[in-house]
Amino acid sequence: MSKNTEQWGSRWGFILASIGMAIGTGNIWRFPRVAAENGGGPFIIAWTIALLVWSIPLLMGEMVMGRKTGLGTVGAFRDLIGKKYTWMGTWIMVVCLAIAFYYSVVMGWCVKYFTLAVAGTFKPGMGTEQTAEIWNVFTTTPSQTILFHFISMAIAGFIIYQGVSKGIEKASKIMIPTLFFLLITAMIRAVTLPGAAQGLEYLFSPKFHMLAEPKIWLAAFTQAAWSTGAGWGFIITYAVYTKRKEDVAGNCLIMGVSDNVGALLAGMTVLPAIFALSPSIEFANEALAQGNTGITFIYLAQLFTRLPFGNAAAALFFLAMSIAALTSLLPMIEVGVRNMMDMGYDRKKSTLTVVIGSFILGIPSAYSLNFLDNQDWVWGIGLLVSGLFVSFAMVKYGVEKARTQDINMPWSDYQIGKWWSICIRLFPVLFVSITAWWFWQAVGWYPDNWWAPFEVFTPGTIIFQCALVIIAALLTNNWFAKKVGSGRDITVDTETIIVAEERA
Repeated sequence: MSKNTEQWGSRWGFILASIGMAIGTGNIWRFPRVAAENGGGPFIIAWTIALLVWSIPLLMGEMVMGRKTGLGTVGAFRDLIGKKYTWMGTWIMVVCLAIAFYYSVVMGWCVKYFTLAVAGTFKPGMGTEQTAEIWNVFTTTPSQTILFHFISMAIAGFIIYQGVSKGIEKASKIMIPTLFFLLITAMIRAVTLPGAAQGLEYLFSPKFHMLAEPKIWLAAFTQAAWSTGAGWGFIITYAVYTKRKEDVAGNCLIMGVSDNVGALLAGMTVLPAIFALSPSIEFANEALAQGNTGITFIYLAQLFTRLPFGNAAAALFFLAMSIAALTSLLPMIEVGVRNMMDMGYDRKKSTLTVVIGSFILGIPSAYSLNFLDNQDWVWGIGLLVSGLFVSFAMVKYGVEKARTQDINMPWSDYQIGKWWSICIRLFPVLFVSITAWWFWQAVGWYPDNWWAPFEVFTPGTIIFQCALVIIAALLTNNWFAKKVGSGRDITVDTETIIVAEERA
């Protein structure tokens, strides 16, 4: 029996935790460099479309699954659409944890830069060469990257250990508003630097002809999934702790829009800073074309040296960035913890098991940037597969049934139309179109060794790793289906709630 007595303290606690889940390094570290690699403007167009037709509909579908079953990803698929589909929930859990392994390393970078700022490392007048050297020395020193990976996992584990309202919710309520304030402050300073206008032009110039490139659409949909948490199983998990009266559509719209606003603020900070602080436009374009994983860290470190009390401002920003990373790492770990709790283990044992395992399996990403880049490449595609599985579950359950009986409740602020049902049904078409388009293009990038399973960015490495997870999930399907206990239907008492309110 799955015992679930934990709940969010308030609706806004849940929403802030969900925004925290979405707004993390996916916005500050990943979005600017992915947008830069894909031409800026055309990427933003494709990414906004992806938010509306992929991310927000998926988030609603996930919330329905979590509330309907009262179980984590594994049990949610079993109870909603049948025992033989349990493996899909296992896939989502494994993909989410696989991202947690290296995401903790990224959080470690943020924590490290916080300590550098406190130590006064970022001095006025520092140029790109100096800040790039700081980045390169740190990321090529395994003892440092592994140490900060450990610190990140330990902090996340401590909070998860405390539970939902006392741990996750408390951290989110403090740090998400702080992060927005600091992002806006940094953005204002960045766009007022001489030469920053070229960065804004790069970010927002539409360049419509580039929308014909499949790589941009793949990157946009992957970023939309990566950034909002759509398809990760986060909202399936967080929805388990919601109260009976909850506005599914309103909550998910707030999550999706807030995530995009946070990403745009980060983009309007980092890209103008790159152009303003580069010695020439050519240098800036070259830096952006490289898609350097450290772009955010290299250029933000310089930006703060231009502010009064620069190290103090840098310390506050990188602290907020660390907490933003933390609020995204928490649900990744919670996905694993929730599934273990569904199998009868208590929160303490589940947390220790997931955190220790995640630390060990994250060491390769802490040791090698190439390995981390490979995992980011592979599981970005894995998230699209996860989204496909959620859409399949919704179609099998009944999209109109979900829309009319589980989303459009009497107390909902937003009543969702049939566009949601259409988007969910279109998911398989979108998935096949995007991945087939991408595969054809990617084979062209590696005509001789596209199949190679141990190269950093080949299609072969994605196929190989995803196939291993799917085979393992299929082989353990029946075991997981039996091991997970029963949940609770959070939405079944709609009439009871209404009658009780009328009597009151």
